[in-house]
Amino acid sequence: QTSSTPISPNTSATDPAPATRPGRSPCLLENAERAASARPGKGGAGMADDSEFDDFYRGTSHRLLQYAYAMTGDLGTAQDIVQEAYIRAWQRWSRVRRYDRPEGWLRLVVVRMATDRWRRLGVARRAGAKAWEPGAAVAPPSEDTVLLVRALRGIREQERRAVVLHYLLDLPVSEIALETGAAEGTVKSWLSRGRAALAAELTTDGASNAH
Repeated sequence: QTSSTPISPNTSATDPAPATRPGRSPCLLENAERAASARPGKGGAGMADDSEFDDFYRGTSHRLLQYAYAMTGDLGTAQDIVQEAYIRAWQRWSRVRRYDRPEGWLRLVVVRMATDRWRRLGVARRAGAKAWEPGAAVAPPSEDTVLLVRALRGIREQERRAVVLHYLLDLPVSEIALETGAAEGTVKSWLSRGRAALAAELTTDGASNAH
């Protein structure tokens, strides 16, 4: 789905400013090809798969960047993680393309990297040049977005993940349960607690900013 349903009607969800939304980045595919060719025999896509992977990137990169930004709270880190996730997808494309939910696989990669700070700090160095180079200006997120992402960082990771998947990416409870490996009742509980915790965080931030 391509919905970007806001978490709150008074916010712009965790959508980075329009200038941060990546279109197709040729550098990303070049980096992925370079990384894949450096590991012969370990996956990667053939020339016949280039167009399919490119379409996949076009159709998912905006949502994945939103997700990574909401989970990490830092736009630069989110961009690095997203680039690394697509490089891994490219290296394994012959297998990933056959998954029922390849975009879900990407999100799992993002979550795993986002939970390891040192790994996150090293992804740009390991992957090579950044996909979004300085020539493409990146506007800072809006104040509402910054406040919302900061509030998301203040709630438990499982609850944050459920809230972001449900309200930002518009996934139903059943799909979140499938992606997280949890029961649907557990997901509903995460969503309920997450909403309450997020509201408390936003209220606290609002009170702090008023002083």
